[in-house]
Amino acid sequence: MLSNLRKFVVSHKKIPILHVNNMCCSKMRSSLQRLKPHVPLGRNYSSLPGLIGNDIKSLHSVINPPITKIRNIGIMAHIDAGKTTTTERILYYSGYTRSLGDVDDGDTVTDFMAQERERGITIQSAAVTFDWKGYRVNLIDTPGHVDFTLEVERCLRVLDGAVAVFDASAGVEAQTLTVWRQADKHKIPRICFLNKMDKTGASFKYAVESIREKLKAKPLLLQLPLGEGKAFKGVVDVVNKEKLLWNPNSDDGKDFVRNPLLEMSDPELLKETTEARNALIEQVADLDDEFADLVLGEFSENFDLLPAEKLQTAIRRVTLAQTAVPVLCGSALKNKGVQPLLDAVTVYLPSPEERNYEFLPWYKGDLCALAFKVLHDKQRGPLVFMRIYSGMIKPQLAIYNINGNCTERISRLLLPFADQHIEIPSLTAGNIALTVGLKHTATGDTIASSKSSALAAARRAETEGGKKHRRNNEAERLLLAGVEIPEPVFFCTIEPPSVAKQPDLDYALKCLQREDPSLKVKLDADSGQTVLCGMGELHIEIIHDRIKREYGLETYLGPLQVAYRETILNAVRATDTLDRTLGDKRHLVTVELEVKPVETASVMPVIEYAGSVSEDLPMASQEAIENGIHSACLQGPLLGSPVQDVAVAVHSLIIHPGTSTTMISACVSRCIQKCCSWNFLYYVEWKW
Repeated sequence: MLSNLRKFVVSHKKIPILHVNNMCCSKMRSSLQRLKPHVPLGRNYSSLPGLIGNDIKSLHSVINPPITKIRNIGIMAHIDAGKTTTTERILYYSGYTRSLGDVDDGDTVTDFMAQERERGITIQSAAVTFDWKGYRVNLIDTPGHVDFTLEVERCLRVLDGAVAVFDASAGVEAQTLTVWRQADKHKIPRICFLNKMDKTGASFKYAVESIREKLKAKPLLLQLPLGEGKAFKGVVDVVNKEKLLWNPNSDDGKDFVRNPLLEMSDPELLKETTEARNALIEQVADLDDEFADLVLGEFSENFDLLPAEKLQTAIRRVTLAQTAVPVLCGSALKNKGVQPLLDAVTVYLPSPEERNYEFLPWYKGDLCALAFKVLHDKQRGPLVFMRIYSGMIKPQLAIYNINGNCTERISRLLLPFADQHIEIPSLTAGNIALTVGLKHTATGDTIASSKSSALAAARRAETEGGKKHRRNNEAERLLLAGVEIPEPVFFCTIEPPSVAKQPDLDYALKCLQREDPSLKVKLDADSGQTVLCGMGELHIEIIHDRIKREYGLETYLGPLQVAYRETILNAVRATDTLDRTLGDKRHLVTVELEVKPVETASVMPVIEYAGSVSEDLPMASQEAIENGIHSACLQGPLLGSPVQDVAVAVHSLIIHPGTSTTMISACVSRCIQKCCSWNFLYYVEWKW
């Protein structure tokens, strides 16, 4: 330090002592600021948690409880059902924001992108961490627009439970069906929240019936609304037979009273609630044998004597078994019903250890994590979201990427709070971490502590699982199921303002592709133009806007086109012969194929061989046949779009000695094209 000061004095001759002190103080302040959460400029929705005011909790105060007290949940719904508003209320009531944000005002916590605030919709998922009554909750607010379904998919992949939000006036909508199927795919227990009970046309009965009919689920009515539409003022807790009324003079919904239902004051409401509770008990007893034995043994004569704790425990078992879904109601915008929803999340949704993952015993407590999302920060570089399944993550920890077969080092470990992050010393199993410093990790990569640890886990998997888990190699056996990336639906050309800006555009697209795997970029072989492929018109529009705002490039988009697909309607059988003489060598192939439609959706053609063909077919010839089939399916006869949902059966194959594999592929490809040309085709739009 003194030597640095001496050099400074020599070059500038005279330095005021006050200036030196200011320099030292500024260095101290900058080092202290590095310990504080990063606060982007322009935030106006609330104060930074914990820094202003004593009534706001700090992210430093987020509890680090045992794994049984952790809840990893997602908010999923159709667009405009109230997911972000519900999340905003949850953060406010849990004490992590100073004021209630509003989607229309563009000041919510989880919708922090400029594009989200301008349009009033959620575009990318945002993670927040908070605590509620002794539980640590990692919550992810997901988009509801169909163009951003991949965001929902990759978040549900790492969550333990979900809250499905419904518009009480609309019930189950189109995107609700999509996200529900995604939750079914990942076997995630759910809670239903009928939002917007204050909206004109809201109907509790209709919404519940739509869940039963359209989702084929069994709703468990844990609450009843007190009024509907403008008359909505509170809810009835069916399990405890209590009435929850919110103070009409309260601006934020924090003040509400919970009163038991009495015969003297609410005889009709008590009767209705008792009937609903009895129906709930019978419904749960039909689904849970242990609870049925309890009810029939001790409380068969009077269900009123059944303790609420026993009923809650049974509802929890049924929810975790995914045989039924608890249903609650409220109005997030009018600040009613959100606190009971938070209570239900902690009571009925599972902790990480209650989820059954067959790969956990293989690691024996060593690190096992899945990277499910990547963000690009201009200051920090790539930020990788990870779900930790076992072990612990710390800063400066070297980790092994099984997919990429490479070792990287985590420079910093952060706790996510939308676009605010706070540095933490460690994070244990069951949590969601945000890591800095991983330059090669991508969405869907499996992370272990070291290569030796991964190989040891692979050997345990082979020993314990036997043939069930045998794969081609040890690394492949350990790969956690990643995220299915759908094929693009729309595409258009994108051009930079000048040729000199092409490298900048390539870099921007590379970063955006790493963040969003559903965005595809390819180079047109004929024109040499860059082609942008996305999930919808809004998706491409957002990408175009982000390139302009975040990377400072004024790009130009060509006309938007639909990525059509072609398929066949009827089975067609054809024979083709290819006879060519090249030099002094004769190439002769005769093939008989049948192309037919398949019932299940399949992007790649399903290839079958007749018994007479597969017996003595050399491997080189088989590869040539499959190359020819795949090549022919790249372009259909109608629009030149790829052909899908077809099966190809090879009935006969005659190959002259000395015929090259290229000729075999060409003959098979020509025969496929002949079958398709004879058939009646239609083109379909790919929607995921």
